[in-house]
Amino acid sequence: MPMVTLIFAVLLFLLGVAGYIVTGQQHVTALIPAALGVLLGLCAAWAWAMPSWRKHAMHVAMVLALLGVLGTLRAIGPLVTLLTGGQVERPAAVIAQVIMLALAAAYLALGIKSFIDARRARSATGSA
Repeated sequence: MPMVTLIFAVLLFLLGVAGYIVTGQQHVTALIPAALGVLLGLCAAWAWAMPSWRKHAMHVAMVLALLGVLGTLRAIGPLVTLLTGGQVERPAAVIAQVIMLALAAAYLALGIKSFIDARRARSATGSA
């Protein structure tokens, strides 16, 4: 899971930097996905550096991903407006938020699946 975390960290970082550049470097909030990416990258590094703490690092990463999902849910309304031909104040921000929502949700789903698989593997071997 640390490698998956690193991949999503890089994708979120690139999204944040690209969003910042596309918006003319006027809105620092465009870097929020990059900040989440850096935090996820730190979790991945923590998991690799301290294998005995891997589970804790991945749980922290899942909480961060959940916060990313919850923080971007509000972009769904403006996305619907955009898709139905309406106008929104900052369409680039809406698109970046929706991409961040998709990435964070996908990462969260993969993490939950990984936790379930790990628990099942522990149960199958008899160690709880």
